[in-house]
Amino acid sequence: QVQLVESGGGLVQTGGSLRLSCVASGRAFGSYYMAWFRQTPGKERDFVAWVSRGGLYTYYADSVKGRFTISRENAKNTVNLQINSLKPEDTAVYYCADGPIGSTTWRDYRFWGQGTQVTVSS
Repeated sequence: QVQLVESGGGLVQTGGSLRLSCVASGRAFGSYYMAWFRQTPGKERDFVAWVSRGGLYTYYADSVKGRFTISRENAKNTVNLQINSLKPEDTAVYYCADGPIGSTTWRDYRFWGQGTQVTVSS
């Protein structure tokens, strides 16, 4: 059974930083792309970033480029998202997901974590 468990969310002031982590279990972690999405109430999940199987390639949404960094540690079955220079519009539930390709579409990802809340106060 595949499980993805996110952690690291919280309440932070504008300009602050957080480091989100997602630990995976249940299948070969290094065989899959990993991604982060975020969602606010009433909206679809928005793509944030993905990282390739070996961690060599990454891709970001324009809205987070230069502020967010995705990375993975295959030996620890973990994908991280370092988020800096936070803005109120970054407030959302952040989800990690795994899938066979690097995609910006949430429907291309099969397994999801339960999410971690990030709240940025102005």
